[in-house]
Amino acid sequence: MQNASMPRRYLALWFPWFPCDRTRRAMPQEQCTPSTPLALVMRTRNAFRLSAVDVAANRLGLSVGMTLADARARCPDLATLPHDAQADMRELDRLAAQMLRFTPMVSADPPDGLMLDITACAHLFGGETVLARQAMMQAGYTVRHAFADHAATARALARYEAPASFSLEAEELARVRALPVAALELPEEVLSGLRRAGLVSLGDLAARPMAALAARFGEEMVARLLAVLGRRNSPMTPLRLSAPLRAEARFAEPIGRTEYVLDVIEDLLIEVFRQMEARHLGGRRFAVQLERADGVKRRLVVETSLPSREPARVMRLFRERIESLVDPLDPGFGFDAVVLAVTRTECLPPSQIASRIAGIKVQAEEDGIAALIDRLATRLGPDKVLRLTSCDTHVPEAAQTFLPAARPASQTWPDPTLKPPRPLFLFDPPQPITAIASVPDGPPQRLRWRGRLHEVALAEGPERLAPAWWSLPEGHLPGGAGLARDYYRIEDEAGSRYWVFRLGQFGEIESPRWYMHGLFA
Repeated sequence: MQNASMPRRYLALWFPWFPCDRTRRAMPQEQCTPSTPLALVMRTRNAFRLSAVDVAANRLGLSVGMTLADARARCPDLATLPHDAQADMRELDRLAAQMLRFTPMVSADPPDGLMLDITACAHLFGGETVLARQAMMQAGYTVRHAFADHAATARALARYEAPASFSLEAEELARVRALPVAALELPEEVLSGLRRAGLVSLGDLAARPMAALAARFGEEMVARLLAVLGRRNSPMTPLRLSAPLRAEARFAEPIGRTEYVLDVIEDLLIEVFRQMEARHLGGRRFAVQLERADGVKRRLVVETSLPSREPARVMRLFRERIESLVDPLDPGFGFDAVVLAVTRTECLPPSQIASRIAGIKVQAEEDGIAALIDRLATRLGPDKVLRLTSCDTHVPEAAQTFLPAARPASQTWPDPTLKPPRPLFLFDPPQPITAIASVPDGPPQRLRWRGRLHEVALAEGPERLAPAWWSLPEGHLPGGAGLARDYYRIEDEAGSRYWVFRLGQFGEIESPRWYMHGLFA
């Protein structure tokens, strides 16, 4: 049991290049070598600015907040990608869950840090130094760390203490007093006011009366100063992992009939579904492990295309799975244990009973289609049943892709009313055509496609789509890398409607080319 008088100890981990390191891990090495400077870009105030840089870009003088144009002027070889802040948070949560092997008190410190309460835990790993070394190896990122008796103190030391001034022999309070005022992470106008007043370190602030500092620079500054100095508590909110969705049944006498096994699975499903209902969750992936009396284990897995809490629906899939097994289910001397786990879930709040007949009919149709997809995927395999999903890109031919029907969609379809209409049928690749149009960006007046001449009666456009500058070259059109497209929706004299575009602009290339990209219904 922990002694109540034992001082608390905190370990702060800071990943200084976390967004770029995470992005580089997900990129093919040939796309961005380790020596290539990398920066992540985000649109801010109608301009693209750097939101994160890696160590190579930092050494070249690039910093967060710099415009993309200035960064490319300083470093023409700079590799850039859009910044996915949500992916950063998911990875930070994953790292926090990994740190639970060192202490049950772990908290994410967004956007690029972790906080561990290692009170009474360090001795289990051979001391604080060994624990920190193992934690940093477990993370696998470039990391700085610091220990302190208070969470805010450890955070400030990890992020703002100069490595050259670090000393194990120095007292913690002396190290904290030597930190710059930037360690308080206040707005820039407040920090500038402190520096103009000659207050450049936390020691300078600690020597002044707190009432005078609060009157001149605000109470928030004093509160943060007291927290970093350890005079005020800075509580952390530890990560709480949900209990696994799991149920099991063990038998005094092994059971040998498949029908009995299915009855047990159904009982376990009902028990697990009660747990999910309390958490407002629905299962997407269900795994059953059958343990034979001789030690052999069989595993059955089924997936659903929509989150579900219906035992009958999942049981139908398990029956389909057992019937389609290449290696039939052999009970041998019988099964003495059945374990059911839900390994993938999604939010599924309680639904109100529909009062409209139309609403009930639509819901029934959706459930029927989902059930059909689940049965086909169970019989044929999860990679044999595909569905179309949208991609986060403005390039028309790359705006959708096929994924297994059971895999959750990462993108939602955009609202068609928020942008110009798109045809249902696209040519891949776009088909070349010849067109007569006015210079420089007039719509086509006459075009020839597949040997047939079309007189344009109505035209709408242009809609200009710039190239994907972060992933050039495009490569699907010969010589089309880096060229903008002007799209037109046109209608010929016969009433047929087409989607055509001009590749390149006059002055950009000598003779822009025309392509047929899609047909409207």
